[in-house]
Amino acid sequence: MERIDKLLALQLSISRKEAAALVRQGAVTAGGRQVKNAAEKVDPATVCVRGASIHYTPFLYLLLDKPAGVLTAARDKRAKTVFDCIDPHLLRRGVQPVGRLDKDTTGLLLLTDNGALAHRLLSPKCHVEKRYLARLASMPPADTPARFAKGLVLDDGPCLPAGFSLRETGEHPLCEITLHEGRFHQVKRMCAAVGAPVLSLRRVGFGPLSLPDLPSPAACRRLSSEEISALENLESVRKI
Repeated sequence: MERIDKLLALQLSISRKEAAALVRQGAVTAGGRQVKNAAEKVDPATVCVRGASIHYTPFLYLLLDKPAGVLTAARDKRAKTVFDCIDPHLLRRGVQPVGRLDKDTTGLLLLTDNGALAHRLLSPKCHVEKRYLARLASMPPADTPARFAKGLVLDDGPCLPAGFSLRETGEHPLCEITLHEGRFHQVKRMCAAVGAPVLSLRRVGFGPLSLPDLPSPAACRRLSSEEISALENLESVRKI
């Protein structure tokens, strides 16, 4: 059971004051009866606003297209953080980033208040697939895909086998890289190891999630029910 004003605020991304106003207007029902007190506790699955179900979800999952120059941190006195890109009403759910992207790396970042799932997704045992597009300073050697597939050895040890494919050639070629681990500056270090330093890096996939055509950098949206189900049912996550 949840307080109706808190429930509406979290599910509709509105303030509690706005939620209480909906109750006073007679717009809210629970179990088929009108709710008259904003402090009343109700069954979330039975709540409707103006006749429409609020589609209650116990956890919140957000997909952010992180722009460059933004830190994956809760707060920073000198720089903008990913939390500055999110509606303040959504932050009341206590969402946290699942992993991190470097300050100059853009693209897909998952945030959720489902701490148990986040922990499993980040576990070294899980090996969630992460897909990147990297713009390189020079053309990589022809044997780069084979070296990535075998597992490059960096100064902190061998990497897991990874995918590498060229998407564009030219002075600054574009490549797609697929990892199954998340080590410090891993993509940049792997590309530097084959003699083709990274100029820019963008994450476009995380497990079953792909970066959609969001309207602008820093755009954020909730995951669909299908995306949530695919994320929660990753075979590698379920085994942990």
